Amino acid sequence: MDAETRLYGVIGFPVRHSLSPAMHNAAFRELGINAVYLAFEVPPERLGMAVDGVRGLGVKGLNVTMPHKTAVMEHIDGLSGDAEEIGSVNTIVNEGELLGYNTDGIGARRALEMVTRLEGKDVLVLGAGGAGRAIAYELSKTSNVVVLNRTPGKARALERFGVIGDALTADNLRRYIREADILINATSVGMNSDESPVPADLLREGLVVMDVVYKPLRTRLLREAAERGCVTVDGLWMLVHQGAESFRLWTGKKVDPELMRGAALEGLRKGW
Repeated sequence: MDAETRLYGVIGFPVRHSLSPAMHNAAFRELGINAVYLAFEVPPERLGMAVDGVRGLGVKGLNVTMPHKTAVMEHIDGLSGDAEEIGSVNTIVNEGELLGYNTDGIGARRALEMVTRLEGKDVLVLGAGGAGRAIAYELSKTSNVVVLNRTPGKARALERFGVIGDALTADNLRRYIREADILINATSVGMNSDESPVPADLLREGLVVMDVVYKPLRTRLLREAAERGCVTVDGLWMLVHQGAESFRLWTGKKVDPELMRGAALEGLRKGW
């Protein structure tokens, strides 16, 4: 093992119940890397100080979660092309300079690729926030993407990626879901609640349905989709795959997503 213990972590507010420490520490143990990953709760007014601490302490890498994914861009030294296009950073690599990346879209793509091919598919994304932007950007490279958002201007702003942006209304949802091969909930609807952003009668057999929400793991959307013969992908797979890509950026090593998922599931069972 390396003599030096390397420090990694996640910053957010709140972040105490993050599953990322469980996932990444399991990966470090599995690969024999002398490192530790911690959760740092950072309120917005202390974000600049926290990034200064990364530089001063030599923290090797960070994940960044809400509400800092956009604001942190002002405090680091450079951005990957993807992060710049998306306007959001969820991973920072410290190589003397702090470089920002976004692995959320890659996480969603790899989660979907476990169950379907993406080339030429019609994808409907609900939500144009941070997750929706990253997913729309990544999937637009291979698929035909429509983004619906309650504030239509935010969805239309993503048309620079070559997607269609429109208002999230009952009529538009019904219209676009008819043609969709893949439906992705990138909103917070269903998080810690028994709500769904999609009426069950719009779900049909063969539709691939992914929910970025992972608390609960089986959201109402995914339960009703499974009942109607849809192929479902839970949000934990996206979390795992984006984490695996962050891990690769930091260490240059690939980690088994199943290992990270097992650690995350254990964290969920413990109520993290």
